[in-house]
Amino acid sequence: MEDPPPPPEPEPEHHPRPVRFGILGCASIARKVARAIGLVPGATIAAVGSRSESKARRFISENGLDGAAVRAHGSYETLLDDPGVDAVYAPLPTGLHARWAAAAAARGKHVLLEKPAAPCAADLDAILAACDAAGVQFMDGTMLMHHPRTHEMRNIIADKKDFGDVRMINSVLSFPVSDDFLENDIRVKPELDGLGALGDIGWYCVRAILWAVGYELPTTVAALPGSVTKNDAGVVLACGASMHWAGSKVVATFTCSFLASLAMDLTVVGTNGTTLRVTDFVIPLEESSAAFSVAPPEELAVVVVANDLPQEALMVQEFARLVRSVRDDGGRPEGMWPAIARKTQAVVDAVKASIDKGCEPIEIMHGLNN
Repeated sequence: MEDPPPPPEPEPEHHPRPVRFGILGCASIARKVARAIGLVPGATIAAVGSRSESKARRFISENGLDGAAVRAHGSYETLLDDPGVDAVYAPLPTGLHARWAAAAAARGKHVLLEKPAAPCAADLDAILAACDAAGVQFMDGTMLMHHPRTHEMRNIIADKKDFGDVRMINSVLSFPVSDDFLENDIRVKPELDGLGALGDIGWYCVRAILWAVGYELPTTVAALPGSVTKNDAGVVLACGASMHWAGSKVVATFTCSFLASLAMDLTVVGTNGTTLRVTDFVIPLEESSAAFSVAPPEELAVVVVANDLPQEALMVQEFARLVRSVRDDGGRPEGMWPAIARKTQAVVDAVKASIDKGCEPIEIMHGLNN
């Protein structure tokens, strides 16, 4: 599978038919994406839907949106029935994704779905089937995929002369949470986000590893003994895993945790003495640029990649471009994004299964590599 393309050139300042977004839910991450939509020419927020109209109106007001132009819906259903909405961004709890993403697709809305895409592969398959049947675009909200740094790092890894073959990959994502988070956040509630830290932040670690190997699924995945911590409800608060590819010398590991200091590290080691390192691979420390280091045997080089828009806006820009291709030009939805999401989900599911089986190795079906 090919890597996502580099971010496109900025679009014309005024697009005749902007992609009209409906925001399905008022989670905190929706504030970031609402700002991003506002930064993208050719995209606009048409409506916000919540479980109450007052909450939707409050979101509109608090995020500086035009209350006269942005419609407030007091239910998810009425937002999906809004004929002035082309696409939905859904930052709902993961446990609600299958119902509402599939419902959005059935009403002809393109779906930008917050990660993790689903609690399990069966739910994601239902979402993707609904999108495919309706001919609408699907994309998950893994923002780092759209930063130009990601494309530049791919060029480094793909250079067989200097980098060689990928041999080792390690990704780490953690941040310390409060006692209130551990008690009340939806990410520790089994009925809302039952994957816990594995879904919320382990998703990024898995995606980064798959990206580094060209999205080839590992043969086996095993949770790391001693790495797993759960709360009393059985939700994962910290875990780690290793991945292995049959017939290959590649080994990958990752760790994710709600119980450790902030870390956002990715390391990819090649056979020709070159190592690529990133210390902010999920959220760049600077909004207008991002760095990574390359360490050949002789010297350390730090590469800084500038970007005109923050990565969340670049995600919206690419999603809107794909939506317009379908809506305005009669094109087919881009299949790369659902395929990448499905592979990420397959590995996350395997890690969860390994955790549940006492860290036994879990084999992954390789039909997904096609």
